[in-house]
Amino acid sequence: MRNSMLSSCCSHSLSPRPPPVSPHAVARFRVPTRPAAASLALSRGSGFSGSSCNRAKNNWKISCFRDHSFSPDSPRFKFIENAPPEERTEPELNTEIAVQKDWKAKFREVVNALFRAIGRPWTVPWTAETVLKVMVLWVTSFWFIGTWLVPFTVHIAGFSKESLTFRGQALYSLLTDVTEGIAGILILHRCLSRFYPLPSDWFSFSLKGKWQFDVALGCLLFPLVNRLSQINLDLLPILPSTPVTLSSVEQSIFARDPIAMALYALVVTVCAPVWEEIVFRGFLLPSLTKYMPVWCAILVSSVAFALAHFNGQRMLPLIFLGVVMGLLFTRSRNLLPSMLLHSLWNAFVFLSLMR
Repeated sequence: MRNSMLSSCCSHSLSPRPPPVSPHAVARFRVPTRPAAASLALSRGSGFSGSSCNRAKNNWKISCFRDHSFSPDSPRFKFIENAPPEERTEPELNTEIAVQKDWKAKFREVVNALFRAIGRPWTVPWTAETVLKVMVLWVTSFWFIGTWLVPFTVHIAGFSKESLTFRGQALYSLLTDVTEGIAGILILHRCLSRFYPLPSDWFSFSLKGKWQFDVALGCLLFPLVNRLSQINLDLLPILPSTPVTLSSVEQSIFARDPIAMALYALVVTVCAPVWEEIVFRGFLLPSLTKYMPVWCAILVSSVAFALAHFNGQRMLPLIFLGVVMGLLFTRSRNLLPSMLLHSLWNAFVFLSLMR
């Protein structure tokens, strides 16, 4: 009888009696009912003391609130383990994207550093119309002086170019080059006079700065320029029907006339570099930076420089040389380095002809 009463007491105390809760509380908490666990607790409770009833009651409460559905053997764990690959590799994808962004940022930094090393654009007070006007007038004067003015002047003086000696031809070449250079400078002065005073970095000549290393580096590229000359000749060979003639400079060198050679050296190492650099690097290149990036202005001015020599067999080396001299000028914003490199290149060619 006592055992029966104790069993009924335990059964009464262990029977789940949820306290009355509001509908909101029910919506928030849902405790799964577990009949199997409850019956197991009841079967254990029969035949025990009161303390055992309390212990069984506590065990029942714990089993009610412990969610056995999260055991390693449950289907939910299997679902997590068998998750799709894209969910598992999401951190790896994020890492790859971060690496790609890092490489892009580094590449952008390198490009920006290269552009900064090339130089910044100039402040150009005139328009493209002025640029075109100056270049057309310069080409016209170059053609007119070399083809008409100087030959006519020599003819009036009672001489003929064909009848001149080696020294006379060297003097004729010097006169032509000096006249073309003066004409080019006068055209620039006349066309740009209404924009005076010009910014300080226009037509600058200075011994200051750290451009000497750049000039020395440019001199190391002379063998490459020679190689480009050979490639150019392979691409555009001289036609067999074209008569091979020696220039007056080459004739004077072969004749070993010292005065004629000195006059020609003055032409190629002083006169030509000065006025060509003033026109192409001093004026054309900075003017183009108003309408295009600096590197593009260097390339366009170099092509114009090569075309001005009217020699298809020398296009590639002249373009490359123009790019190197353009880089010198844009880095230093000083015409003296490009003039010096231009002079050294012409001297290199002149000495090569003397061998």
